[in-house]
Amino acid sequence: MAGRSASSLDAVGYRILEVLRENGRISMAALAARVGISRAGAYTRVEALTRDGVITGFSARVDPARAGLSICALVFVTVHPQSWPDFRAALADMPDVEYCAITTGEHDAMLLVRAVDVGGVHVFATGVVAQVPAVKSVVSVVVLDEVVRKPFVLPSDIPDRPTDVRLGMTRWTPAAAGRGDMARRG
Repeated sequence: MAGRSASSLDAVGYRILEVLRENGRISMAALAARVGISRAGAYTRVEALTRDGVITGFSARVDPARAGLSICALVFVTVHPQSWPDFRAALADMPDVEYCAITTGEHDAMLLVRAVDVGGVHVFATGVVAQVPAVKSVVSVVVLDEVVRKPFVLPSDIPDRPTDVRLGMTRWTPAAAGRGDMARRG
């Protein structure tokens, strides 16, 4: 959820996450050896990371094209003011959506969708998303190549950078009321 503060993980906790990012199916014994702690310590640490919500689950990574979904598209949505609850509810009925982010800038939301072909993207954008009464406008962009795709990024991945960089034309626009709560609904 937006606005969450970083967890207070130690070096061992971050190392566990790095190893699990490489191989989520690693045995506890192998994880312990890679991190340099006991097997019981590894088990305890992974359980604590899961209980504390740092680890939110384990799943397989699938190549969408090899699974039959060779087209990826970004669908940018502008929502009518005061219609956020309706838009969020409509998202639950969109199984094509792999990821949704509420954004700043010209559009209100970005959906990452998968389809069998370009026609599937067209049908989704115009026949599903654009038909939601809460939606004001839709713009879709077909992704030509997915260059970087990581399961997650850790603070240790972010290099130190100068903080005195001029932002130029970048403008920060705070989220409108109702856009901040993107809690998953089961």
